[in-house]
Amino acid sequence: QDGYIDFMEYVAALSLVLRGKMEQKLRWYFKLYDVDGNGCIDRHELLNIIKAIRAINGGDHETSAEEFTNRVFDRIDVNGDGELSLDEFVEGARKDDEFMEVMMKSLDLSHIVAMI
Repeated sequence: QDGYIDFMEYVAALSLVLRGKMEQKLRWYFKLYDVDGNGCIDRHELLNIIKAIRAINGGDHETSAEEFTNRVFDRIDVNGDGELSLDEFVEGARKDDEFMEVMMKSLDLSHIVAMI
């Protein structure tokens, strides 16, 4: 929690992303996406992540980042409070194939590993 990633933290994160179980990955993604660390992901946080993922991965998308974010919240914000709790995030990703696909592609490191 010092604001820096040392080598061992990097290796642990890389190992988790490449070999971790699905729930472990989703929990790690949740922490990564919860930018302000308040234990919930709001629309703004998710929207910024989706925009960043799209900027990195490129490609054409059927829906805008805003539309995708709204659709995610409509589908997985169970209590309708405008925030995704860890439980909503994990369960929503498990139940919503489109959201799960985006989560898995967001940190797909296979192209990096192949280059190494």
